[in-house]
Amino acid sequence: MQNLTVRKLTPNEHQLWDKYVDHHPEGSFFHLSGWLDVINSVFGHKHHYLLAEQDTKLVGVLPLFEQKSWLFGHALISTPFCVYGGALSDSASIREKLEAAAYELGCHLNVDYVELRDKNPIETKGPWVTHCHHSSFECSIPADPDAILTGVKRKQRAVIRHSQKNQLQWDNSDKPQECFNLYAESVRNLGTPVFSGKLFTALKDKFGDRCETLIIQDKDQQPVSGVLSFYYKDQVLPYYGGGKYESRDLKSNDFMYFQLMHIAHQKGFTHFDFGRSKLDSGSYKYKKHWGMTEVPLHYRVALVKAKSLPNLSPNNPKYKYFIKLWQKLPLGLSQKVGPFLSKYLG
Repeated sequence: MQNLTVRKLTPNEHQLWDKYVDHHPEGSFFHLSGWLDVINSVFGHKHHYLLAEQDTKLVGVLPLFEQKSWLFGHALISTPFCVYGGALSDSASIREKLEAAAYELGCHLNVDYVELRDKNPIETKGPWVTHCHHSSFECSIPADPDAILTGVKRKQRAVIRHSQKNQLQWDNSDKPQECFNLYAESVRNLGTPVFSGKLFTALKDKFGDRCETLIIQDKDQQPVSGVLSFYYKDQVLPYYGGGKYESRDLKSNDFMYFQLMHIAHQKGFTHFDFGRSKLDSGSYKYKKHWGMTEVPLHYRVALVKAKSLPNLSPNNPKYKYFIKLWQKLPLGLSQKVGPFLSKYLG
């Protein structure tokens, strides 16, 4: 393509990058340049943000991070710790140039594979192979707040009504550390290493009003559930959520997501993105109960050194005993050890 150049992003071009993401119809919160600083400062992964320009005009972007671990392998990913990624561009031919540059970079770095986390289907050409077992869930937030409950599936409506009888209270004044503690306990109970406690604070510091926590308290004003959400364009994305053991009986998670819809409505947002879940997992079935639209994701992988497609799923049999052991760890210990492992599980 005439006069097209693909090169790395420079430090003084972040605003230009974000302006492109903001105006691109497929630009997501996870394409924003702020993730470059968050992932680098919290997890230490090296970024390789690529941009395409034509006659000095920005015509495409592709965020990439390099993850390297003796245990989990060496990969170039767009973008780790994020649901969506991949290239944004003015045309399919420019996107292909960016993807070719990403694969070439992966070969230069001698990675096992390169992964692009596309939300929408893209015609797959070698060396890219579709490799995804996740779906996201989403719904519109009605203009009439009274219609939010009626838009939920009947059985889930009953659960929400149950939760409303439990004297629960909510607080969306930002409390990233309190929210993290709830999230950390939740993922420990699932047998998953938790991220560094710095993550939630770093996200709030970087994204400001676009990042907000919601804490649910029981009748004694003790925190039982929490979620950190992103607000971008017309949507709210509850991203890191969890609760204590008591949350199950109190239905406080259900109360939390329902309340979040109302908060988003009050802020003027019209779309609820419930995030991704692995097919047939517990969270997948939970989101199905809400009656939202299931949107299959379309991640793609190009193998470089690896001979087979990656499988870091907790359903992988080789992780079974590790998960059982992790579930028994004291919460404090899991928070200290977890970040050394989870930084490679994004």
